[in-house]
Amino acid sequence: MFRAISFFIIVLAANTTFGQLTKPIQFREETFDFGTVAEEGGPVEHEFVFTNTSDRAIRILNVQPSCGCTTPAWSKDVIAIGKTGYVKAVFDPKSRPGYFTKTLSVTTDFDATPIVLQIKGTVNASGAAEALNEFPHALGNMKFKHTSFKLGRVFHKDEWTVRDFQVVNAGMKAITLTKVVGPSYIKIDMTPKLIPAGGIGNIKVSYNGKLKGKYGYQSDNVELHTDDELSPVKSFSVYATLEDDFSTLSPEELSKAPQVRVGATELDFGRFNQGSTSERELPVSNVGKRELQIKSLQGNCNCITAHAAKETLKPGETTTIKLTFTADRSGTQQKALTIYTNDPQNPVVRVWLKAYGY
Repeated sequence: MFRAISFFIIVLAANTTFGQLTKPIQFREETFDFGTVAEEGGPVEHEFVFTNTSDRAIRILNVQPSCGCTTPAWSKDVIAIGKTGYVKAVFDPKSRPGYFTKTLSVTTDFDATPIVLQIKGTVNASGAAEALNEFPHALGNMKFKHTSFKLGRVFHKDEWTVRDFQVVNAGMKAITLTKVVGPSYIKIDMTPKLIPAGGIGNIKVSYNGKLKGKYGYQSDNVELHTDDELSPVKSFSVYATLEDDFSTLSPEELSKAPQVRVGATELDFGRFNQGSTSERELPVSNVGKRELQIKSLQGNCNCITAHAAKETLKPGETTTIKLTFTADRSGTQQKALTIYTNDPQNPVVRVWLKAYGY
């Protein structure tokens, strides 16, 4: 009797695990290697073919590439049970010499869990000198296109947003990334792990918005520790703007959502002495049908402070944002206050502030 019960538990656990791992659509492959691609050869493409292996018809809702250099296309029709569809990845190698790896996140109407496809390869540069000119910023023997990692918009949810940044080893010896020092919500990886002299690699920056736990424009610092003899430790700023993702809301949910309304999109603080402050009040109302949350208030300089009397507004309720403007220099000044809320139709509201210091 005990053996029979044990066998039933094992079978049940196995079936549960299999159900958790099964994907609604099965791709013939989820990674494709283009091999070596000529930079001057124009865009290359690959079709990922899939079969609907679920128990109902499925439609692809969206395919999100990890960068603008990858253009996706996909089957727009509903895919019946057992039928096939495709996701096409088109990669443009122009001005992208060296190793590359890009992803496409495929979302269906089956569930919210995306299926991640990957393309990779190496772009053969049209000329080494021309390639080096595209990496003007030297940190030791490594050269970068930029001195910071700008990720753009990152959604405030528990998943990793990934951006790729190329790097050149302009030295005479191979360079290895040995350690990364930074916050837990930022991950750094370098491919290949060892970049040969004269080689081009890729630095992958992954950012988790939910682990960060804040909204709006954010700045962090990471250190890349390498065996570069000229400059082993390389410091970078990581910039991201955190917002909520409302793309999965239905029309019915949108119609019942909160809705923010500000009393003005421009505020004039008038004329006041340099070093002194001027104050204004900005009314903010919830004209929607659900509770409105003011997630963050951000001025674009230290000369602006903002505080909301209430951060949660019931439908029909109004609060006041108190703004203080410090004239840190003379002459006309124009700044901005950005308001982040859970209004899915208008989650980011910008109010322009102007003043004259003398």
